[in-house]
Order: sequence, then structure tokens, then C-alpha cells
Amino acid sequence: MGKDKAVAKAVHWLPEVEEQDYPAAQSYLSLIYRPEKVEELVAALRSAPHASFKAKDIFRASRLSLLGVSNSHVEKDSRKITAGVGLSPLLLVRDEAAGKVVIADGYHRLCAVYLFDEDALIPCRIV
Repeated sequence: MGKDKAVAKAVHWLPEVEEQDYPAAQSYLSLIYRPEKVEELVAALRSAPHASFKAKDIFRASRLSLLGVSNSHVEKDSRKITAGVGLSPLLLVRDEAAGKVVIADGYHRLCAVYLFDEDALIPCRIV
């Protein structure tokens, strides 16, 4: 799938994070942080203001690899983009000790958007 700017501009985002994304973020973060810290982070994410960052910058800050469309979750989100279905904003955590951003939820959505346009602005909540 090529980076088609016309298609990328059609990426639609939901105005708010979907409710099921918070438990998903909690599950992922519980692999990295102690339970007390996870509860604190998820509560902070729920009330964090909206922000936007370019897809390529989130990748650089997270130090993660890009998943391709052969990944079933990325493929599913790519189909949503093409169909004009709104995507849920990402949930991000700054890990200052490690000098990176942890993608608490939304990694597959990020990959799908990046495949369309690496410069696309991605709405998120970040703490």
C-alpha cells in the first residue's frame, strides 16, 4: 500500500478515545509498570488533554518497528481508513527514564496511518 496523500487526508478520527481502549492500555502497561503506577497512568490518560503528533515522530519517540499490512490488525485498521471509518485516538505515556514514548494503546492504528502518510497528524492523549 503506497503513501497516497489524497487517501491519507481522508483519515477520520473519533472525537474521543473509545472506552475499550483504556482497559487495553491498562493490560499493556501492567507488563511494564507496577499496578499502582498503571492505575495512576490510566486515570491520567482519561483526563489528559488532546494533543496531535506526526505519525513519523511518534514512531521515532517510541523506538518501535513499523508493522506492515500483512499484520491482521494493521490490515483491519487500513480497511477502516479506506472506508472512512473513524479511528480512536492513541494513548501515549512518556517514559522519561527510558527516554521514549510508550504506546499504551493504538500501535496498530499508528502503523496503518503511517502506511498512508507518515506526516499525518495523529490525535492522542499523552501523559
